[in-house]
Amino acid sequence: MATSNPAFRNAAFGAPGAVASSKVLSDNDLQALYNSPSAGSQDTDRMTYEDTIGKTVLAFAILLAAAATAWVLTPVMPFLFIVGAIGGLVLGLVNAFKKEPSPPLILAYAALEGLFVGGISRFFEEMSGGGVVVQAVIATLVVVGVTLALFSSGKIRASKRATKVFLIAMVGYAVFSLVNFGMMMFGAVDGAFGMRSGTIAIAGFEIKLGLLIGVLAVLMAAYSLVLDFDFIQKGVNNRAPRKYGWSGAFGIMVTVVWLYIELLRIFMIARE
Repeated sequence: MATSNPAFRNAAFGAPGAVASSKVLSDNDLQALYNSPSAGSQDTDRMTYEDTIGKTVLAFAILLAAAATAWVLTPVMPFLFIVGAIGGLVLGLVNAFKKEPSPPLILAYAALEGLFVGGISRFFEEMSGGGVVVQAVIATLVVVGVTLALFSSGKIRASKRATKVFLIAMVGYAVFSLVNFGMMMFGAVDGAFGMRSGTIAIAGFEIKLGLLIGVLAVLMAAYSLVLDFDFIQKGVNNRAPRKYGWSGAFGIMVTVVWLYIELLRIFMIARE
């Protein structure tokens, strides 16, 4: 019978006229093969869920360690926040546009992003009077957990149409954020969050614009998580090279940080 596996094209694997192997496996040899562990990602050099989870945990461990450092040192070294923001942005773009994932660059991004997250969390915590960081952390874990559960159960899936809507919404959100940042820099708007601090009337109620935009951003971040999970699932099913587990870890880390920052800002705006 013909086979597409090149490893089995050797005459030793039953090709017509082949010479049978002179070695016959004993019962003990067969039992040892049966009891041996299954091949892992290191043996197959293929992407697996376990290996990707391990890479993701390592990236978040570095991020959290850097965030804890920035939390402690920000009162005396506030420039750590700026270093993390600028460095994280640069390495984030580099990693996003690289054709091949680079573990050192991804882990360096995790460290810089940790400085940014820890610094801004400490700043918002003191500005709010306390409690806002815990709220944002819990909300982030809930959103990630619910999204993962819905994806695992097949309730939500990435689709071409939804992805197109997501990309359009992302472009609009990015433009708004840039315009808002520019207006804040030139003093064109009041409020700690620029136009986000403004209010609009809906059904006779005054609602802060930042809350509505924040909810939209959280929904976009949740769908971005779906895209990350879908990427990992397809990579494992298609037996992608093991190195792309780093791409999955990087994508999840970027999305979770974005989600946390949006939720942190929502709770801050709600307290204004």
